[in-house]
Amino acid sequence: MKKLVLLAMAMMTMASVEAQEPQRLLTMEEAVLGTGLAVENLRCTWRANSASYSVVDQGVIYEVDPKTGARQELTTLEKINALLGTSLKYMPAYQMTGRGTMRFHTGKELVGIEPLRDSIVHRYAPPAGAEQARYADEGRFLYNSGGDLYWSDRGGEEHRITHYNDPAMVCGQVVSRNEFGITEGWLLAPDKMKVAFYRKDESRVSKFPLLDVTTRTGSLVEIRYPMAGMASEQVWVDIYDFESDRTVTLQVTDFDEERYLTNWSFSPDSKRIYVQVVARSQKEMRLNEYAVEDGRFLRTILEERNDRFVEPLHPISFLKEDPDAFLYTTSNRDGYRNIYRGSFAKGSLERLTKVDADVELVQVNGRYLYYTSAEVSPIENHLFRLDLKTGKSRRLTPDEGWHYCSLSPDGRYFIDNYSSLKVPRVVRLASTDGKLERELLRAADPSAALNYGEIELGTVKSADGQYDNYYRLIKPHDFDPAKKYPVILYVYGGPHSQMVQNSFQALLRRWEMLMAQRGYVVFVMDNRGTSNRGLAYEQAIYGQCGKCEMADQVAGLEWLLAHAWCDCDRVGVHGWSYGGFMTISLMTNYPDLFKVGVAGGPVIDWKWYEVMYGERYMGHPDQNAEGYAATSLIPMAAQLKGKLLICQGAIDPVVVWQHSLNFVKACIDHGVQVDYFPYPTHEHNVRGKDRVHLMQKVTDYFADYL
Repeated sequence: MKKLVLLAMAMMTMASVEAQEPQRLLTMEEAVLGTGLAVENLRCTWRANSASYSVVDQGVIYEVDPKTGARQELTTLEKINALLGTSLKYMPAYQMTGRGTMRFHTGKELVGIEPLRDSIVHRYAPPAGAEQARYADEGRFLYNSGGDLYWSDRGGEEHRITHYNDPAMVCGQVVSRNEFGITEGWLLAPDKMKVAFYRKDESRVSKFPLLDVTTRTGSLVEIRYPMAGMASEQVWVDIYDFESDRTVTLQVTDFDEERYLTNWSFSPDSKRIYVQVVARSQKEMRLNEYAVEDGRFLRTILEERNDRFVEPLHPISFLKEDPDAFLYTTSNRDGYRNIYRGSFAKGSLERLTKVDADVELVQVNGRYLYYTSAEVSPIENHLFRLDLKTGKSRRLTPDEGWHYCSLSPDGRYFIDNYSSLKVPRVVRLASTDGKLERELLRAADPSAALNYGEIELGTVKSADGQYDNYYRLIKPHDFDPAKKYPVILYVYGGPHSQMVQNSFQALLRRWEMLMAQRGYVVFVMDNRGTSNRGLAYEQAIYGQCGKCEMADQVAGLEWLLAHAWCDCDRVGVHGWSYGGFMTISLMTNYPDLFKVGVAGGPVIDWKWYEVMYGERYMGHPDQNAEGYAATSLIPMAAQLKGKLLICQGAIDPVVVWQHSLNFVKACIDHGVQVDYFPYPTHEHNVRGKDRVHLMQKVTDYFADYL
C-alpha cells in the first residue's frame, strides 16, 4: 500500500512538471511586437442613453443587463461578414446608439447595422482621396479632401462646405499640431444642424523639405513647419449650418493673429459656442462666448494668466439642473488640475475637487460628479464620486493600481478595468452606490512562461530635495548581489509623460526585460517636468528644458550606483524624441558618467522645434536667448566622450532632420566620433517589422560597447 501511495505521488509530481512550460527568454520579435504577450481584455461598450452594455466574447457581441448579468446575443463577426460581404478578421471598434444601431468603420466604409434584425441601416464609402471620414449623425458623414471640408448624406450625395482650393488653407482638420488638447478638426452641435470647424492659413509658415527615396531620382516632399520664434499658422473657427448651407466665422479679436483657439463646446441649446483663446505667448487665456447664428463675440467668461505658461486642455461642460452653471478644469488656480463650478452670470469659480492632486472629469449626473484622481498616489488612478450638494467625495475603486473606468450614461454603473504591479488585469462591473459588484474577467499573466527578472517600484528624492520621483527598476533574471552588472538608464523625461505607474509590470517596455535577461540592470524614472504631479512639478523645466530633468536623472542614478551590484564604469542611456534629447544632454553634460548612449529622433536645439510646444516650455527665442543657448546641444558636441549612436527617421515631420544632422556636423567640426543610422522611409517613430531591426541595433550597440 505504501508503495502505491509513493508511486501515485511520483506520478502526480511528473504530471505537474510536464504541465509547466519551461521558462525561457524573450526573443527580439516578442519584445518589440509583443506577439502572444498581450494581456487578455474584455471589450465593454455602454449603449447610448441606456444602462445596458455590450461585450465582445469569442467573436460574439452580447448585450448585458448590468443588474442581473443576463446576456442576449446581438451579432457575431461571422454574421457581420455575411451581411456586408466582407472578410473582417477581428470585431471592429464600434458604438451602440440609443436606437440600438451598431456603428463602425471597416477600414473602407462607415457602416451602421441593426444587429438583432441583421439589417443594414446605412453604408457609406468615402470618395477616393477623402481623409478623416467620420459620422456627423445617423444621416450625415464629414470628410476632408484637398484641404476642404465636405459632407455626404446617406444616399451618397456630396455637399461642399468650403471652396478654397488652396494647399495653404486647411479646413476641418486638427490645428496647432495637436497641442492644447486638440484632437479633432470639427465639432457637431447638440441639435446636429450645425458644425463648427477649424480653418487654418499656413501661407506664412516656413516649408521644410523631406526626402522621399522611393522614387526613381528621389523627391522632395515639403511640409509646413512653424519653428519657434518664426511665423506660425493663423486659425479661425467657422460654423456651418446644414439646412441653410451658410457659414459664419467667429469674431475673435483677442491677442495677436497667431493666437490659439481650443477646447470648444456648444451650449446645450446650440445657440452659443465657447472657445478658449490662448495668446501665442501662452501666458494668457480667455474663455469667450460667441453667438452661433452670426459669430458675434458676446463676452469673456473668465481669464487665466501665468508668468510661465497656461495650458488649457479641457472644454467646459454643463449642468442640466442649473443653466447658469458650467464645469471648468484647470491647474492654474490652486496648483493642481482640479474641477471648478463656474457661473455664467457672475463669472465666478468655486473649487469642487479640493485635493492636492491632478484630477480628470469623467461625468456628471444629477447631484453627483465623477472624476479620476491621483490623490491616493501619483502612480495610481482611482475613480471618485463627489456629492455636489454636500461636497463630500467617495472612492469607488478600492483595489490598488491604475483604474480605467467607464460610466453608464445614467451614472448608475461603471466598468472598472484595472491592473497593478503583479495583477495583469481585472475587469469588474460595479454600481456607483456600492451595492453591486461583479467580476467579469481576471486575466492570467501572459509572460508566466518567460524568465522575467524582478521589477521593483520605489522613489528617489529629486535633485532639489522637494519631491519623491518614482522609478521602475528591473534586475537580471538570475540576479546575484555578489556580482556587478552594467546599468542602462531608459529615459523620456518630457512633459505629458509618465513612464512609471502601479499598473501591470509598472508600464514595462518588454525591451527593458529583454536587456535584463541579458544581464543588464535597467532603470526608468519620472523626473520634474512630467505629468500627474501638479503645476510646480510640471513647470520646473520652464525656460531651460533639460536642466532639472538631467539633475533628477543623475540623482536617481547616484542612488542606484551606490549599490555594490552596479558597475559604475558601465552605464548606458537610451531614449527617443525628448528622450533622445535627454540622452545626448546627459552624455555631453556628464561625460564621465555615461559610457554608451543611443538617441532616437533627438531634439538638438529648441529653436528648430515647433512653435506651440517649444515656446510653451522655452518661451520665445527673442525673450529667452540665454535659455535657448544653454540648452542647445550643438556647442556640447565637443564634450562627448562615450560611444553615441543616433537613429533618425529620414522623413520625420516632428523632429525634423535638421536637428540630428547639425549635431553630426558639430561632431565632425570638433573631431568627435559619433555613429549614425537613418531609417529612410520612417517618420518620427520606426514602426512595424522595421522596429525589430531598430531595437536589435540598439541592443547590439550596448552589447558591443557597454
